[in-house]
Amino acid sequence: MFTKLPQKIPDPFNLLGDQPKLAFRSQPGGIAKLASTRNISERDSYWEQYVVLFDSASDVFTLITHNDVRRALYEAPENVATLIRVITSRLFNLVSDHTFPTPPPSSVSSLASSIIRTGTGAAAERNTTKEVLNCIRVLQRVLPAVFEIESEPSRFELEVLWKRVEVEGRAHATQGGAAGASAVEQASAEPQFVIEDEDESDEDEDGGSGSRARSPKSPPRQQQASSAAQEPAKPKETMPSIAERLFSCLIDLMFCCGFTLPTKIQVDHYKINYVIWEKGVGSTTDPGPSHPYEGNRTEVLRLLLVLLSRQIYVPPASLFTSPSSYTLHFVQKLPRRDVLTVLCSLMNTAMNATHPGSANVMGTVAGRLPYNHLLMKGEDPRTSLVSMSFQVLCVLLDFQSGSARDVLVEGQGAGPTAKTNAFRYFIAKLHRPSDFDFILNGVVRIFEDEMSSLHGLLPGSKKSVPYMVEAVIFLWKMLELNKKFRAYLLDSEKGMDVMAYLLCYGLEIKDKPEQHGMCRVLSYMIQSLSAERSFGLKLTSPLKAQIPQKWATMGTAGDFMVQAVYSMVATTAGNLNSLYPALIIALSNSAPYFKNLSVTSSARLLSLFNAFSNPSFLLSDEGHPRLLFFILEVFNGVLLHNLSENPNLVYAILHAHKQFEDLGTFTLARGLREIRRIQQLKEERAAQAQGRGSLDKGKRRARDEEEGAPQSEKARLLQREMGSLDLQRTTGSTDTLPEGQARTGDDHPTRPLMSPTATETQIGSEGTSVKSEKARGKMRAGRSSSGDMTGSLERLAASGVGRNGFVPTQEWVASWQQGLPLDTIMLVISELLPKVQNLQSSFSGTNASTAITDMLRSANLDQVLPKPPPLSPRRFQWSDASIIWLTSLIWGEIYVRGMTPLGIWNNTAVRLFYVKHAQAQQRQITETVTNVVGGLLGRTESSQSLGRRQ
Repeated sequence: MFTKLPQKIPDPFNLLGDQPKLAFRSQPGGIAKLASTRNISERDSYWEQYVVLFDSASDVFTLITHNDVRRALYEAPENVATLIRVITSRLFNLVSDHTFPTPPPSSVSSLASSIIRTGTGAAAERNTTKEVLNCIRVLQRVLPAVFEIESEPSRFELEVLWKRVEVEGRAHATQGGAAGASAVEQASAEPQFVIEDEDESDEDEDGGSGSRARSPKSPPRQQQASSAAQEPAKPKETMPSIAERLFSCLIDLMFCCGFTLPTKIQVDHYKINYVIWEKGVGSTTDPGPSHPYEGNRTEVLRLLLVLLSRQIYVPPASLFTSPSSYTLHFVQKLPRRDVLTVLCSLMNTAMNATHPGSANVMGTVAGRLPYNHLLMKGEDPRTSLVSMSFQVLCVLLDFQSGSARDVLVEGQGAGPTAKTNAFRYFIAKLHRPSDFDFILNGVVRIFEDEMSSLHGLLPGSKKSVPYMVEAVIFLWKMLELNKKFRAYLLDSEKGMDVMAYLLCYGLEIKDKPEQHGMCRVLSYMIQSLSAERSFGLKLTSPLKAQIPQKWATMGTAGDFMVQAVYSMVATTAGNLNSLYPALIIALSNSAPYFKNLSVTSSARLLSLFNAFSNPSFLLSDEGHPRLLFFILEVFNGVLLHNLSENPNLVYAILHAHKQFEDLGTFTLARGLREIRRIQQLKEERAAQAQGRGSLDKGKRRARDEEEGAPQSEKARLLQREMGSLDLQRTTGSTDTLPEGQARTGDDHPTRPLMSPTATETQIGSEGTSVKSEKARGKMRAGRSSSGDMTGSLERLAASGVGRNGFVPTQEWVASWQQGLPLDTIMLVISELLPKVQNLQSSFSGTNASTAITDMLRSANLDQVLPKPPPLSPRRFQWSDASIIWLTSLIWGEIYVRGMTPLGIWNNTAVRLFYVKHAQAQQRQITETVTNVVGGLLGRTESSQSLGRRQ
């Protein structure tokens, strides 16, 4: 009697239907049959469980693994093909079924009774919404395993997803994914809005505002798909392929009343209504509450993203030559109505991410509670929907493979067209100030939320914005594609705020190796913005953005930009070498607009100059001299355009005159001697430290400071203050930079400049080293060659200076040293330094400081300096390599985000980027403590990290 009891008890209590799910995983008739039994018929009842068994996305991703699908592809590929055909066919039929979507339960009791009926296996009412969601989820799970078979589209993929079947007549062509295409067109007869389009002027009648403004006409989707076959001469026509019908079906599901849209906007019995999801671009009215449908929208977008992810299974070298057929179809073959409605729905959802009206009451209240993310695991439905919308947007706006590549437009350079990539094209055509204001406010709100989460009143009380990376990339795409939006941003009061938020975000993530790719994005964005004249004109205004206190600076937006760039360079110890050119170029582009730079900003610019002119840095890599060239351009830009309005920087340059003069006669031999001198000094210190190893640590430090020479003591102090600015890593030390700078003796320019009188004795005592212009010209002409190179210096150059096998030569040094833009700086020094020395000798204390400042403010060297050349800022230029890099960065971020909780692409053969698997670490209470104390303890967010190309 008791032996049979365990088998009978679970039946009446199996309310949640766990037993069938466990049996699907463990029994022969479950997932194992997919690979073990060959040629399962499409009419076999086996396929029914894939549609009705699962209750959530986690069920599907847990009970079906990629290994299961992969094994079936190798042992019974015809079953996987049948599975795809059965699931897609079921999906198409369900969408057109009059019972779809199933109305949600009206009460708690009805919800409970439906659960009990489902769990007990009783004859329950059919839930078509659940069946549609399960079809979508199964495809999400199966398709990545199909895509990974080969880098090129596999024969299996072409045969199953892209093959068109010939049919007799046109009757069958109406059996696509859309439910009653003509009815849909009639239901959408009052279109949404219009975006300016010169290429299709016949469709460009402005239809006013509102959520039902005018939209261009488009033929029924099935007729378009049939005409795409391009076989009008044959009596037989072809049905659209499964992939084409699937895209059409997904778009219909995105705008299905009762599934992804409120039921109240349904027109008669036509449930497909192409209405923009939320208020914003193209829509001035809200269709209604969206929170009941956010989960369904996310599921549809996830399947769309999986289809677009075919790109990640292609190696970088083949990205342009082997474009994804799925993405090409989506950006080139969709009707214009679909493109505009999808684009605006995604964009408005993303931009309304933090809007108070975008969440339900409970979500709004819970979202404002401090430390709420520690109690609520996982993302709320709204956050998941916003993240998915951002990801799909970024993928579509980034796609430029194959025939989707931008084309040259006469007089405008390369740009998208409606035939290359419709999404990029229509983003570029946005022009209404109200739309720009909506997008800019949405992006700024996201940035403000991220800043407040990092440095709020209560440390760690708010969770960081999970879609911050996608928001930054979307903003970059807007700035790149839409010139009118770029002008609107820079002319608005929030232009400098955006610059400050981007730099602050870069400062926050610069020490995280997995985020260095994002730092590169930020540096290119700053370079692109700095090339605009309106950006430079705003640099003299004060910064209004609420930035974290530790990055806040006194002065203008220009002061903040200088000090933020300095911090990016000085605190990364050369780990972000690839970013330095873009950041210094941004300073060079902005230099003609700098006015009233503070003492601190002036000292930071001179510190960058000393870092880049250090022989250890200059001679360690072939590309390093260009950084010195760019920082000299910064000085030239200020001196030629706003000399009298920057007395602090002019004084700092005069104070560092010997460094500029030495640079004018720099040779390989001199640089190597300086490097060797520093190495010998370190060896002597190491020997002295070893000899006094038995002394007390505190006494030893005190004796070192008492016995050291003044130059050595100053070098130690500078090392403590600026040791992190060491940009070279080849001499086996971390303090080469300050000691290398100490070669100038007492005259050291990197000391903070409190006032002109702070170093008056040093400048006055070195007046003999100043050269006249005639002497300076002779000095340039008589630069020495490599004749003074000794054997030991040559060995040092060959072994200890360059990295990655680079060996500097005097010819190489002369090739860049002759072209350094030093003339303007040397002219200013020759003209103003004697006057400063005279004032220092004539006055003392505060009087001298005031007199020098007044003299520099009134200085006019227009007759001495050359005429300023026309401004020619260096803009960021896209190349094939940069496009591939950004594509891999976007998909890398999507891959990492998809690892939890579902693991959409986990353990598949990704080829676009390299996936590095780290050892799994158990999540402990340390993570919670870390969130509370604001990140003082290390935290690992996932067990895997992505090795992106920097």
